[in-house]
Amino acid sequence: MDKLVIIPTYNEKENVKNILEAVFGLPGDFHVLIVDDGSPDGTADIVKQMQADYPGKLHLEERKGKLGLGTAYIHGFKWALARGYSFIFEMDADFSHNPNDLLRLYDACKNGGADVAVGSRYVKGGGFVNWPANRILLSKGGSLYTRLITWLPVKDPTAGFVCYKSEVLEAIDFDNITFVGYAFQIEMKFATWKLGFKIKEVPIIFQDRTQGKSKMNKGIVKEGILGVLNLRWQSLFKNYRKKVRTKTSIHS
Repeated sequence: MDKLVIIPTYNEKENVKNILEAVFGLPGDFHVLIVDDGSPDGTADIVKQMQADYPGKLHLEERKGKLGLGTAYIHGFKWALARGYSFIFEMDADFSHNPNDLLRLYDACKNGGADVAVGSRYVKGGGFVNWPANRILLSKGGSLYTRLITWLPVKDPTAGFVCYKSEVLEAIDFDNITFVGYAFQIEMKFATWKLGFKIKEVPIIFQDRTQGKSKMNKGIVKEGILGVLNLRWQSLFKNYRKKVRTKTSIHS
């Protein structure tokens, strides 16, 4: 098993079938893990119906309650590492991320020397389609603000379209990842950078969802603003590297 795409869902019945068919239609034998947070619209039921069509490739983890984007991904990371996947992806369910770009992110990690590949809107060749001007301004401002505060050398630190080598996720102490909303994306890249892994940005075109309801709200914006300041302060004391447990021998 080589590649696993983690897709968190909450009320994505309009998108989940199409996004899964698009991923499984790609060359390269991608597997998918849906982490569903108790969607009342029946998203998980659609996934269950499709599992018979993709045996051993389509997986579902159901959680009770809306527990947050960050905890969904960490749940997925642990699931993937326990099953030996080498390349683990983050991707949205709503087609704001083009499934075809999974191939380019994979190539950046497999052949391009990256430990983490970020689908970036803010490098040459990247951009937006059908995104409101106020959202673009908010996103660009947030990215600039994050880079100024944290010194993180990533032009799109809030990006949620990412490929990790398993070695990166194995090295991170997930207990020290404190954010559960969209600031989670910033903290994961920050932890990766602080641990010395190589991050490469791959240009993508981000498209606003056409089906379903956006999850953006004022709380997410607030978490991003205050979270970045907190992240910079905590970094003075926090070590993101997972502690290596050593076996102790008992002498009689």
